[in-house]
Amino acid sequence: MSKSDKPEVVKRDDEEKKEDDEKGGGFLDTVKGFIQDIGEKIEETIGFGKPTADVAAIHIPSINLEKADLVVDILIKNPNPVPIPLIDINYLVESDGRKLVSGLIPDSGTIHAHGEETVKIPVTLIYDDIKNTYADIKPGSVIPYKVKVELIVDVPVIGRITIPLEKTGEIPIPYKPDIDLEKIQFESFSFEETVAILHLKLDNKNDFDLGLNALDYEVWLGEVRIGGADLAKSAKIEKSGISSIDLPITFRPKDFGSALWDMIRGKGTGYTMKGHIDVDTPFGAMKLPISKEGGTTRLKKNKEDGGDDDDDE
Repeated sequence: MSKSDKPEVVKRDDEEKKEDDEKGGGFLDTVKGFIQDIGEKIEETIGFGKPTADVAAIHIPSINLEKADLVVDILIKNPNPVPIPLIDINYLVESDGRKLVSGLIPDSGTIHAHGEETVKIPVTLIYDDIKNTYADIKPGSVIPYKVKVELIVDVPVIGRITIPLEKTGEIPIPYKPDIDLEKIQFESFSFEETVAILHLKLDNKNDFDLGLNALDYEVWLGEVRIGGADLAKSAKIEKSGISSIDLPITFRPKDFGSALWDMIRGKGTGYTMKGHIDVDTPFGAMKLPISKEGGTTRLKKNKEDGGDDDDDE
């Protein structure tokens, strides 16, 4: 091969190579942008979007001295043309930054296409756990709480997202009222039938009012049960206040023998009283126990029955 037949090697300078690389990079960027535009067009055309949610309400369906059951209603709206799965629900209830209870609810259902669902999260607060963990939380107090919820959903095209929610409120730590049977006032007095009025004092130890609706009770004088009743009774017992309630009772002393008769003729006697009160509170209805053992009360008759009506006797 002659010298003139050899292929000519052309050297490219750095600027030409840089120009080609920029052309190639520009092409790739153009392809990426095109794909992204197509995805956005598809998303826009089909109508995919992020769901929204809100804490609609918090209910307290049950509350007593041991625990409070809460239900957190979460309203979720799905704007998408297909159902979306609610993968997990994380929840936390805290008071002043301190955890009261937390939990995870997996596989929580599906939100219908172009629809909305109310998801209910049941939460139980055990008062002994709270009081044992935080010594400054006392029975009878009202404490603030904050519910934190994280909804984890999987949306087509968009992917998995987390929706955080919060709601605040107050919850009581109920305490049973103290009772004192101040005196027993006899209206009529005989072996066959004795009608009496129990003068009862209720001491509300809670930082919230109690609206009394009904009560049931049993009374013992000494070791002898003299009777009881279920009554509809209306009264307001203000927070940290004392209310007096009169309760009727009828019994037959002759059915209990001479021991009870001798006791009734005395100036005072030991008593035991047990029962429950049904009350309304700002947090819902409650049934609270009442009890007093080893108390002392006065037994009195009306003047017309030979007694003295003076309370100072």
